[in-house]
Order: sequence, then structure tokens, then C-alpha cells
Amino acid sequence: MAKLTTPILIYATLTALFLLLLLRSTPQLPSSSYSPTRRHHRRLKLRSPSNSQHHHSIPFDPIVADIERHREDLYLTPPAPGHEASPEWEEFMDAEDYINDEKRFNMTDRLVLLFPSIDKNPRDGFLSVEELTEWNVAQTDKEILHRTERDLDAHDKNKDGFVSFEEYETPKWTPQVSGDAELGWWKKDHFNVSDADGNGLLNLAEFNDFLHPADSKNPNVIHWLCTEEIRERDRDKDGKLNFQEFFRGLFDSLKDYSEDSNASHHDSPDSSETSAKKLFSQIDRDNDGFLSADELKSILDNIHPSERFYAKQQADHMISQADSNKDGRLSLEEIVENPYVFYSAIFDDDDDYFHDEFR
Repeated sequence: MAKLTTPILIYATLTALFLLLLLRSTPQLPSSSYSPTRRHHRRLKLRSPSNSQHHHSIPFDPIVADIERHREDLYLTPPAPGHEASPEWEEFMDAEDYINDEKRFNMTDRLVLLFPSIDKNPRDGFLSVEELTEWNVAQTDKEILHRTERDLDAHDKNKDGFVSFEEYETPKWTPQVSGDAELGWWKKDHFNVSDADGNGLLNLAEFNDFLHPADSKNPNVIHWLCTEEIRERDRDKDGKLNFQEFFRGLFDSLKDYSEDSNASHHDSPDSSETSAKKLFSQIDRDNDGFLSADELKSILDNIHPSERFYAKQQADHMISQADSNKDGRLSLEEIVENPYVFYSAIFDDDDDYFHDEFR
């Protein structure tokens, strides 16, 4: 009997140890009143830093955004010889509760935790398109400012925390501007309007306006943008746009962002011109037959879509994909049951949505 009992005890001990290790590898749910029957886990596959371009879809989750920024910094700044780059999850302590040893990310836990941070105005247990837009804008602003900090450091040759016009190097992809060398997207006039305090140097906020003028709150930058649009299309050089200059040079770019853009590309020439005249008269507030820089401000977001424009698009897409009952808003249950809408950009497409071993 003793000989039989010993192997059983050994087997039971090994089984208990195995179960203990398995439990430790599984992320724990944060405290929440919501307890879904299935917990969503997928294998992380973050986007390549080399493919991170302006206006790409910003990660919904701040943790994922931080990790991507960290990886992008490592990609752009290789480690010194003899030093290895940090692992993807190192230094991200908040992520440890949601990622196990197989790098599977618990989407359910994160969505439950993030929901109240988005549901603010009003705090009613639902996410509206406005609340999602504000959330997306906040994530985008962090992304842009991080890149601006990195760009400022790259151009700040004397490391004084500012960028002078002499320190800034025009990007190689910038088209050459004919005529006055002081004009153009990366020329002195652009620099000067971004220099809000007029000290000849750009601090971080001013340099951010310089790199992203469409998102600036500086009225001088906004006016410069409108003036630049006129300058590029003003054939008779009178400082404003007549109808033909508007129709031949600006109207098509406005149609690309209109709600009826798909249909408008199939309009007949006469119909397109009629639509252009109608829009021209709406913009021409003083009815003098010309469009000034001040008048173009009303359509600037159509000429140069801001990050808020794209954040709203992303919010609309989230609701259209996850709004199961079609009431125009998202409940916690709806976002938990449709996690791929919020996390699809960072996971393998061929990976299973549900993993029974992590229920």
C-alpha cells in the first residue's frame, strides 16, 4: 500500500505545481462590476516603426501607444555598440497586469478599465461619438508632441531647447518653391508666424505649430495657412481668388473631403461648375466676387484636415462597427464583445479571437 501511495503523492504534487504555474501566467482581472463570460486574448504584433506615418490610426489604448513610441524611438536611435535594446515590455509596468509570458494581451481587462475614463460628458454608461472623438484627439496629441520633441532634439544643434531658423534643415521631400525664397511651407515666413513670442527661436509648442500648422491654435499660423493657399493658386497675383482660380485650383481638393465626394467625381462639367459657384458664394461673405484669406478660414478644415477630423472619422468607424443595437452609442458590453474594433491594428490577423485556455 505504501508503494502505491508514494507515486500518487508525487503525481499530485507535480500536478499542483503545474496548475500554479499556469495560473501565474494568466493576467488577473482588475476589480470591475462587469464580468463577461469570455475573456479576449490575442497575440501582440505591434506595427513596424518604419511604417508609422502621419495620420495613421492612433492606438486606442495609451499603454499600446506608449509601447509603440518606445519601439519607434529604439528603431530610430539604435543602441550603442555593446548595449542591447530594451525588450518591448520592459519599463511599462502598467502593461504587466495585462500581458502574460506568451505576449497575449487581455483586451477585456483593458476595455473595462478604460471605459470610465472615456465616458465623461455625460457620465451615463455609454460612449458617444463626441466622447470617443475627444479620447482619440487626446491620444493623437500625445503622439504628435512626442514626435515633435524628438524632431526638436534632432534639429537643436546647440542643445539649448530651442530651434532657430538656421538650425532647421528643410526636409528632402519638400518641393522647391519658385519665386520668392522667403515664401513656402518650410521657409522664413512659416517660421516667423510660428514664433508666437517673436524671439527668433521656436520652443516645443511653437515648433509643434511649425510642424503641424493645421492643428495650431495660433491665429497667425491659421492666417498664414489660408494666405499660402491663395498664393499657390493666385494666377493674377492680386492676393485673392476669383471664381476661376477657385474652380480650377481649389474646388477639387474640397470635394475630396465632402460627404458626397464619391458622387461628385462623376458630376458632369456643368453640374460641377454649378456646385462650385454655390460653394464660392457661401464662402464669399462680403459678396465682392473674390475669396480672401480670412474667408478661407471657414473651409480650412476641408483644405487641411486637422487631427480632430481624423479622430472623428475613427470614432465614427468604432461606433459603426461595435454598435450592435444601432442606438448611436456604445455600452461597455458592446465594446467588450467587439474588441477587434479597438485593437485590430496591433494583432496578428490570423490569430484566434478567443483562447479557451485563458477563460
